[in-house]
Amino acid sequence: MLKLRLSRGGTKKRPVYKVVVADSRFARDGRFIEKVGFFNPLLPKDKKERIGLEAERIKYWLGQGAQPTTRVARILGENELIPMPKNGNNPNKAIPKKERKKEGDEAPKAEAPKAEAAPATEAPKAEAAPATEAPKEEAK
Repeated sequence: MLKLRLSRGGTKKRPVYKVVVADSRFARDGRFIEKVGFFNPLLPKDKKERIGLEAERIKYWLGQGAQPTTRVARILGENELIPMPKNGNNPNKAIPKKERKKEGDEAPKAEAPKAEAAPATEAPKAEAAPATEAPKEEAK
């Protein structure tokens, strides 16, 4: 299967990417069929030297069935070569990792006292209800 993807170049901590058409089985920085552009993430977004694309060749390869990766699809969408892809849904990405862990630890602790308090007052009702529902689910 053909892919439009990024191939990394440059030096350590100074990446520069080529937009290439490659077989999906080939290595990321390995063999490719054709170079169709470049991407320099270190430049500001408003500079036109940040991204360079050969629109005609990209359209040709898309017509041949090449599938862009998610990052290349966004680059092509920003340059209006294809429709802009939808954003993924990762609500935790905006939260710093340290805070993600804290929220994950606090949530079970907050729920545990409520769970312990509720069975003390309504323990027979809570235990009786699942016992009657369980056989019905097994019968279905």
